[in-house]
Amino acid sequence: MVATGRAAACEALAAVLDSVASARFPPADGRVTILPQPSARDAGVFAFTGHSVIFADADPAWVAAQLPPGDLSAPLSPRFLHALAARIGREAHQTDMLACATALPGPPPVKLTAEADPAHPRVTRALHYRDEIRTWQADGGVLLLGRGAAGRWEVAIEVDADHRGCGLGRSLALAARHLVPGGAPLWAQIAPGNAASVRAFLAAGFRPVGAESVLTLP
Repeated sequence: MVATGRAAACEALAAVLDSVASARFPPADGRVTILPQPSARDAGVFAFTGHSVIFADADPAWVAAQLPPGDLSAPLSPRFLHALAARIGREAHQTDMLACATALPGPPPVKLTAEADPAHPRVTRALHYRDEIRTWQADGGVLLLGRGAAGRWEVAIEVDADHRGCGLGRSLALAARHLVPGGAPLWAQIAPGNAASVRAFLAAGFRPVGAESVLTLP
């Protein structure tokens, strides 16, 4: 399936994400949905069970030609990601586990101070990937929320080295569910090799729903 136009792409991608957040997944038909970028910043690939969504400002015919028919792993393969990144002047990095959680009512379960240190590496990094950044500081950690691809709310956390292994990561991930504006679904991209982070988000009620690779500007 191919859609054209920035606004239409944003709407289509947001619809996919909203459906996935409600546990209504794209059909596991082995097909690929190809969309333009929803914004000048955001390009990449989402992979769900038996169906992938590619959002990049590349000729859809060229994209389709790079994907061997029936190869469900092709959209997230290093070969394809690097070819696509080169095609649109981007860089391909790691593939993350994509997880989602519903919002929760009430105050967060950990003491937080609004506005974390703006010079914190996690905060400065977030400014390259998200809009409407909101930050909180905990004793030993940082929590961020911001709008990413198609306007979805995303969470990122950082636990200081001397506070790890005490459950703070889980508490911060859980706190994010209490802080997400408007009761919106909350998304997390987690490096699969970061087992501590994976465990923290799972313990905080985030559900793995797929995988994601973001193509960034050099």
